[in-house]
Parts: sequence; structure tokens; C-alpha cells
Amino acid sequence: MLRSFKEIIEEAKKLGPKRITVACGDDEVSIEACKNAKNEGLIIPILVGDKSKIIAKGGGEFEIIDAVGDEAILMAVEMARIGEADMVMKGRTSTPKFLKGVLDKERGLRTGRTLSHIAVIESKFYHKLLLLTDGGINIKPDIKTKMDIIMNALELAGKLGIERPKVALVAAIETINEDLSETIDAAILAKAGERNQLGNCEIDGPLGMDLAISPESVRIKGIKSKVAGDADIIVVPDISCGNISAKALLYLGGANIAGFIAGALNPCVMLSRSDSKETKLNSIALGVIACELWNV
Repeated sequence: MLRSFKEIIEEAKKLGPKRITVACGDDEVSIEACKNAKNEGLIIPILVGDKSKIIAKGGGEFEIIDAVGDEAILMAVEMARIGEADMVMKGRTSTPKFLKGVLDKERGLRTGRTLSHIAVIESKFYHKLLLLTDGGINIKPDIKTKMDIIMNALELAGKLGIERPKVALVAAIETINEDLSETIDAAILAKAGERNQLGNCEIDGPLGMDLAISPESVRIKGIKSKVAGDADIIVVPDISCGNISAKALLYLGGANIAGFIAGALNPCVMLSRSDSKETKLNSIALGVIACELWNV
């Protein structure tokens, strides 16, 4: 089982380099991330964007496809669709526009499955890698969507070497409350997992975040659970909870983090301008490993 980003990067080096297209890859952030990942032997970048800007910003060493706007996005995802690239990365464009291209019916990477964002977190306060989903795409998912979100996370967990992932369905409280719909959803999903409707995993909820990751909280509250205190995957109620949790762990807890989009035909990496150099490299390495889920 992979337990750190150092191990993830080393594993990705064994699997790489993978061909990656960068949609609207004519910005310094994308070019710098590609240079660092290429130097580590992880990727072969193909920048799809304004050629003059790419060259001016230091990306002339890479293969360049001259395109702008929506066409740059569609060309980047289409190259993955037809096998000319293994994965796609968002460059200087908005998330909604990028996802629209990924989901394009004719040129995109639509599979019929729900797309979801998975963050992988390495914290000095936790004994293993922790997956958190979905803090990036699905605003307020219903039960069916949550099932897809869980399945996407389970696939990645398996690739990280987690044999029987422990899934915590988190909420503000660990009891059923009709005013908190996420507690009802969690109870239903936990029962579905108990009946093997969600594949090879242990799943429990609703659980407070403290119960999901703190053995001491489990001891104090007297909760009996195969998941509590030892979760591999945290499933949050909505996008706000996931986004806030991940950023709090990053900026207040000093965690290392990476993320990518699952559920498409090929892995899709989304970087933020504010991401550290380490986060960018971690995310690309995670995408390289995720390629093996799709055999690309």
C-alpha cells in the first residue's frame, strides 16, 4: 500500500512517462508544472494553446498545438479520446469550461459515469493517505450520485494498494436527523455497502469527522465500527464541505495534497494557480497512476 506522496511519485516514475495534453496550456503555471513533471520522468507534455504565448512563456521545448478558447479544450480532450494522449490537464481556463469540454458528446471523454473530484491527503497527523471526495465537481449530490462518487474513489484506492478500503460517510453528527438529509443518505449508503452493493469495502455512516479519523474520539464516544478511526476514504455531503475541509487541512494543518477528476474516459488533472509546486507534481503523479485504471 502506498503511504506517502514520495511513494506515489516513485510508483508513477515506474509507469511513466505518460502523454498529457494541457488544455489552454499557454500560462506560466501549466508550463512550470509540465517542466517539473517532465524532469521527474512522469510525463510527455503536449501544450494546446496560443503558440506565441507558450513560446514567450518558456514552453517552446514541448510539442505545441496552436489553438485558443473552446477549441483548445476540445482538441486537448479529443487527443485523449482517440489515443494520442493518456491524460488531460486543465490550463488557463475555467473549471466549468474545461468540464464542458470533457463531457462533450462527440469529442469529449464522456463515459456515462458521474465525474467526481478526489483529493488525496498526506498529513503528519494521520497514519496513512486519506482520500476525500467530492470537493470539486458535484454541488449537492443525491444518493445515486454519491454511489458513483464512492465507486470512483474505491477504484483509485485499489490502485494505491488499499485492499479493502474503509469508507466514512461524514456529517455533523453520527445520528439520524431528518433535518440533516446527509445523515439519512449516509445510513442508506451504509446499508447498501453492508449488502455488498458498493463492491469491496467497509462503509459506515453517518460519522462525525472526528470519529472517521480519530481513534481517541472513537474510544471516548464508545462507537463500534470497522471504519471509525481508520478511514481510507472520506465522503463529504456536498462540494462546500469537501472544498473547505481540503483547504483547511492544506493551509492550517500543513498537509500535502493532490487531486484529479475520476469518471471520465481518461484521468483529468485540474491545477490551481495557488497550488504549490509540490501539489502540482503530486497531482500529475496521481494522474499517471490513475492511467493504469483505464489501461492507457
